[in-house]
Formats: sequence, structure tokens, C-alpha cells
Amino acid sequence: MSIAGESATPRAVADFVENHGVDLSWMEDTYQWFHAHPELSNQEKHTAARIEQQLRDMDCELTTGIGGYGMTAVFRNGDGPTVLMRADFDALPVTEATGLPYASTNEGVMHACGHDVHTTSLLGLCTVMNERRDTWSGTFIALFQPAEEITKGASNMIADGLSEKIPHPDLCLGQHILPGPKGQVHTAPGPVLAACDTITVKLFGQSAHGSAPHESIDPTYLAAMIVVRLQGIVGRETPPGEFTVITVGTLSSGHTNNTIPTDATLVLNCRFYNTEIRDQVYAAIERVVRGECAASGCTREPEFTYSAHGELTDNDSGVFDHVRPFMDATFQESSVDSDPWSASEDFSEIPRHLGVPYLFWTFSHTPDEVLESDEPTPGNHHEKFAPAPGASEVGTKAALTAVMSYLFNS
Repeated sequence: MSIAGESATPRAVADFVENHGVDLSWMEDTYQWFHAHPELSNQEKHTAARIEQQLRDMDCELTTGIGGYGMTAVFRNGDGPTVLMRADFDALPVTEATGLPYASTNEGVMHACGHDVHTTSLLGLCTVMNERRDTWSGTFIALFQPAEEITKGASNMIADGLSEKIPHPDLCLGQHILPGPKGQVHTAPGPVLAACDTITVKLFGQSAHGSAPHESIDPTYLAAMIVVRLQGIVGRETPPGEFTVITVGTLSSGHTNNTIPTDATLVLNCRFYNTEIRDQVYAAIERVVRGECAASGCTREPEFTYSAHGELTDNDSGVFDHVRPFMDATFQESSVDSDPWSASEDFSEIPRHLGVPYLFWTFSHTPDEVLESDEPTPGNHHEKFAPAPGASEVGTKAALTAVMSYLFNS
């Protein structure tokens, strides 16, 4: 895709990103407020209000309450491309152990995945786009998404008519913070985050007293056999070079020591970089489960429930080829290739629904002393996950670079 103006050269955009002249000194305090006031998915009332409060002071078309607490801000500035940038803002059910002076004040809830950084970064980008309209033309859309952690936010916004509430974008952009060297930005074409699903399997046996196992169809034994056989799918049915994960996160069965229960439940987490392999593996999972049930003599078929779906994040090569030279110019040696990340995101549901290409990248900003410690570096979802001060500024620089690679005209 080549829709940028002639003056949008990597060097020109990099110079602007470094010298845009907009006061962003408020960002660290805003980030710390978000970090101290985390809210779980679909409960982000106060977070959304804080975002809305800041956007109300800008010259944009603000739409709130999309699919829950989602919102969009549309900045129009004459003719040109339309670019959408998304940030998520929900937190996790994690008890914080960072010891930071701005640690979570909401017991048992923490911004352990960096969504507070993403949100502050996008607000910083909005501020620059609002105040420096002399440097760009086209339409910029900021999308603030709730409920990413339960992979519901994007689909809820789509179901609530997102596409009718915003101008149709030419492309979508998104980013995520990870642990790693300060100020580093990681980009790549193709699959960069895994497709995922949760599969809940209900097994039906026959209860009996623990002293009379011959009178039962033991669902616990059945579940154990299935757990072992599932790894045979990974080890013997998928090509060695294909990334495949089948994790049994939950195995629940029975309540007492002397009763063989009636049923058992397995909850699986599955991840892939190849959707054809995904479909093959899901068919194999159902085949193995049904086969083991038949081997145990079950008289009732197992039940399968698919949930927490996350599409493959598969970056468009054309968008990558366009944006990467701009990232290289802005971040220089800190612009690096990214390896596929086995985590999953619902970001790509938005451009897939809109039928447009997209680019999703990661950036890192871990304190030097943490990286240099002998202890393992806390990663996303860890109780001690804490980016270094200034992480939001890195996120804003990366987002501004990507957006301006299409809209810059000065």
C-alpha cells in the first residue's frame, strides 16, 4: 500500500516525531493514574471516563459506549488517507506486587499487561494529531477498546455497529508493550501473534462407590487418558516446524475421596500460527476425545464448547514494507525484527471486519536494573510487571511514526 504524500519520507517523519513541539509532559502522571486505577474487562467505567475527559478537550468527533465502554475519536483534516490506531484499556485479576508508589488501589486487580501504557500512548498521539494539523492531511481515527483480556472487546464493538460509527479506514494499526530493552520497537510481516481458542470438554461417565470401581465408568481415568493422548496430536500429527500448543488448563472431577464421580471437565487452551493446522488439530482433538469415550464404554457423547476465540494476527506485508523504513529512521538501531509471540490478541478482528490491511507491532521498555538482574524478568500478566518510566512516550513515538508515514504532508 502506497498512499502517503510525497513529503512523507522516513527522515522527514523521524525529524517531526523528535521535534513535534507538543507538550506531552502530562503523560507520565496520566499513565500512573491508569496504573493505580485498573478495572477488569467490561467494568472499565472510570477508565473510560478518564479517557473521554481528555478527548473532550480536543477537536474530534467522539463516540462513546460502543460495545460497552469502547469509544472512537475521529480527527478530520482535509483530503487524504484514513488511518485507524487502536489501544486496549482493561486490566487483569492479578494482585500487584511491584511495590511502586502508584501501584494498584483496586485490590486483586492490576494492569499487568501494559494496557495502561497503550492507552496513554494513544492519548499522546491524539494530542499531537490535534495540535499539529499543519503537518498532516486526511483522517485519523483513535479507537479505545475495552475487554481485550477476555477477547470480547473487539467483537462487542463490531456487533454494536462500529463500522457505521466511523469513516471507513484504509488500514488499521495497533501495538503492545513487552519486557525487553528500553525504547526498542519490534516489527515483522506475517503471523506475529497466535490464533487461540478455549475448548471446554464435558465427559460423562457413571458414578459408583470408590470401593466398587467395576460398577463405574470412571470419568477421572478417562480424562487422564485424554490428557496424555492430546499431546500425541502435537507430537505425532502436526509437522515439527508448525507451532502448536494444546494446554490442559483445568481438569475437574469429583468432590470426595470415596466416590467415583458422574462427570469430568477439561478446559483446553490451544494456539497456532497457521489456521489450517488449527482446523486439523481441532478435528483431531474431537476424534481423540470421542475415541477415548468409546474405549471407556461411555453411554453419552462428550460435549465441546468453544470460547475465548482469538484470530491469528497476520500482518500485511505491504503495510509492513511501507512502515518499517519509517520505524528504522525514528528508532534507528532500536528498530528490530520481531519473532512471533505465542500470546493472542483480538485486535485483528477489527481490520478483518472492516476488510482492510493492518500492522501490529510490539515495543519494550523494561528498567535496565531489572534486565540486568539475576532474577527472571517479569513478563506480561506477572504480578511484578512494571515498564520503566517513559514507556508511554515510546508508544506514542512508534504510533506517531506509523500514522504519519501515511498522513504527513509538511
